[in-house]
Amino acid sequence: MDECIFCRIIRGEIPSTDVYETENVLAFLDIAPVQSGHVVLIPKLHYATLLDIPLVLGEELLRAKKNIAASLMSALDADGVNIGMNINEAAGQLVYHAHFHLIPRYTGDNLNLWKQGEYESPEAMDKVADKIRKYV
Repeated sequence: MDECIFCRIIRGEIPSTDVYETENVLAFLDIAPVQSGHVVLIPKLHYATLLDIPLVLGEELLRAKKNIAASLMSALDADGVNIGMNINEAAGQLVYHAHFHLIPRYTGDNLNLWKQGEYESPEAMDKVADKIRKYV
């Protein structure tokens, strides 16, 4: 994907403020942060979504997420961290290069990421779970 913005960042064609890097992953500050310290973590090879990332790379990405989350809490005195990923347009994915957002959180920061709801009944919840289990 020559025109992918993240691939261009990896190649050094677009500047980034990097905070973590290994042979296979890169993490940098988001240029439109939800909070100061908002980090984007990407694999260096182009994979469109999480569903495309090889499992062998998953362990390194998990290690990076743990390291970065702990670093955000220590360096920025954050009380917690949200780690999220959008898969496909309906979920809000804008760049089709798999990436994780790590957002430092503070008690009382009033950042609400989504509205929660509830199931109509326990039976309705069971029906949804049954549908999902057929594919897992």
